[in-house]
Amino acid sequence: MKELENLISEFEPIALSEMDSVNLMKRTDTKYVFGQEQLVPLIEGIRADYRVLEVNNVRINQYRTLYFDTAAFDFYLMHQNGKLNRNKVRFRKYVDSDVCFLEVKFKDNKGQTIKKRIKVEDFEQELSDEQRTFVNENAKVKKSLEPKLWNGFKRITFVNQEMKERLTIDYDLIFEFEGHQMGLPNVVIAELKQERINRNSPFAEMAKKLKIRDSRISKYCIGSALLNEDLKHNRFKAKILNLKKITDGLVA
Repeated sequence: MKELENLISEFEPIALSEMDSVNLMKRTDTKYVFGQEQLVPLIEGIRADYRVLEVNNVRINQYRTLYFDTAAFDFYLMHQNGKLNRNKVRFRKYVDSDVCFLEVKFKDNKGQTIKKRIKVEDFEQELSDEQRTFVNENAKVKKSLEPKLWNGFKRITFVNQEMKERLTIDYDLIFEFEGHQMGLPNVVIAELKQERINRNSPFAEMAKKLKIRDSRISKYCIGSALLNEDLKHNRFKAKILNLKKITDGLVA
């Protein structure tokens, strides 16, 4: 991916300290799934419109996540069964800056994502009393939660120069739990984060030119389905098949 690194180096940088203006903790997300062969032309097409996040002189950053769920996978099954007003609970570590948060993401019935988080020292296999209180207050869950899935990926974060908009591009995804592991080489997941959906976004327009369509996808749900064959996953079968085709280079 040397070509990608060279391309990213040409963007004007934005520092982590400048990101508060576009933190968008309450937002609308639009996701896109495509193959890595489209990544360079896509980024070339938005070069004039975005700055790129730089952390400790690094522009392609490593992320690590540990998801929690109930013993019966209640959070996962709410998504699988098409329920609205659902939550995700996770620890997320920004590896390059060595910063870790406990996060609760709530997706409401209007399609908005609301994220709440608290800073923590590092990953934990069991929530502390303080952390359980935070989760219970924000996810309204009374059942005990336990670790269910690790994932890791590389991320490039772009900030629109004119609009209140962030764009994240994730690749080299890998899922792990209890000795089982599965990667999704060649798969790219882009996520456009806006206060409300705006199709005039330079990224959305460029994706349309390259015939990259938006696609709803959850890393937690896909990873859980891939590593747990016994989990009900009929809602995700078409998405998993598409991911496998992208991985094998059968679709763009």
